Amino acid sequence: MNDPLPTSSDASRPAANAAPRRSRWWIAIVLLGLAAIGAAIWYGSGRSATAVPGASSAASSDKGGKAGKGGDAASRPTPVVAMPVKQGTLDVYLYALGTVTPLNSVTVRSRVDGQLMKVAFEEGQMVKKGDLLALIDPRPFEVQLTLANGNQARNKALLENARVDEQRYRTLLAQDSISKQQVDTQESLVRQYEAAVQADQGNIDNAKLQLTYTRVEAPISGRVGLRQVDPGNIVRASDANGIVVITQLSPIGVVFPIPEDQLPRVMKRLTAGDRIPVEAYDRAQKEKLGTGRLLTADNQIDPATGTIKLKSEFPNTDGTLFANQFVNVRMPVETRPNATLAPTAAIQRGVSGTFVYVVKDDKTVTVTPVAIGSTQGEVTSIDSGVSPGALVVVDGADRLREGAKVEVVTRDAPAQAPSDAARRGSRSGKGGERGGKGGGKGGDGPPAAP
Repeated sequence: MNDPLPTSSDASRPAANAAPRRSRWWIAIVLLGLAAIGAAIWYGSGRSATAVPGASSAASSDKGGKAGKGGDAASRPTPVVAMPVKQGTLDVYLYALGTVTPLNSVTVRSRVDGQLMKVAFEEGQMVKKGDLLALIDPRPFEVQLTLANGNQARNKALLENARVDEQRYRTLLAQDSISKQQVDTQESLVRQYEAAVQADQGNIDNAKLQLTYTRVEAPISGRVGLRQVDPGNIVRASDANGIVVITQLSPIGVVFPIPEDQLPRVMKRLTAGDRIPVEAYDRAQKEKLGTGRLLTADNQIDPATGTIKLKSEFPNTDGTLFANQFVNVRMPVETRPNATLAPTAAIQRGVSGTFVYVVKDDKTVTVTPVAIGSTQGEVTSIDSGVSPGALVVVDGADRLREGAKVEVVTRDAPAQAPSDAARRGSRSGKGGERGGKGGGKGGDGPPAAP
């Protein structure tokens, strides 16, 4: 038998029973929360009441210790390094990057065409003017010289015969045996032979000159480079590479640019006839390569860079400088005697300009504005502001202010031990801290049971 279907009243009964249960759970949770909050408030109020006396004593002890430390640090002077301002001579230098340029450089070429028979130099050798460098086959030019001598001998013989005939014609003309026209014709023939003899002499001289050119000699003294052609090859006067390149190394030049603003000072010394020394250094500016003198300045300023080129000359007797080598150049342009000189490290810069910290007799510092002149490395000339003998701070200025107390120390001095007063102050501060901590611990009793 089938079960009867549930009615509407039976379906609504479980939902009605679930609603009272859910409300009872919420009421229980709210009551538990209120009880926990009340217990926490009661426990916190009881603990703070018992801990206030100890906490206040600890706080007071801590404040006393910190105040002792702060007062001791404020009264301690700041260690600084100071140096005196001196009076002396300052040389103002110009620095530039220069290029070694030989005063003379020659590409040796053959002046006649022919076969290269001999090379009489070694690559990299130092040669003098007139030394034999190469020899070209001279036989073709010897043949030309022989032909020129033969032609001249023939024409000389013809000239001598024409002159004899001219004397005979003049005698016959005096006897009225021949006409004047024959005498004039013979005189013209004599002059033609004389011209032929002169032309032959020119051919002889040219043949001798060409024969001389078969010996290739050094046109200047210097250092030969790498050989451009080997013996046995045919060389021509039109060859672009030539046989070898000779570069003059002693003396040698150095060309370097300077700013156009510095040109008036340089030209003033040049026009006065001063011998301006120029020093060349290596790439690292540690090794000095040589000392020379300034020769001249270029005739125009480069508008793209705003610089002008100067040319100097170096003896270079030891061959240290090579052509197209880059060197660092240093050249003095001005000497300032009796200048006030201060360490460059002492110069400080602020909103109002440059200034220094001057150490006074009472071991305090004062800010002194200064007007600086030229700077050369670690030394700067002072135009106004301080006088020679003043003690200026060079290290530790970042921790100073107007009127700060300082203690002048040296750079290599070890750190000094604190004074007895400082040690006593430090110990008292630490004792106060310990007392404050002890008071705090004594005040903290066990919490009361809730």
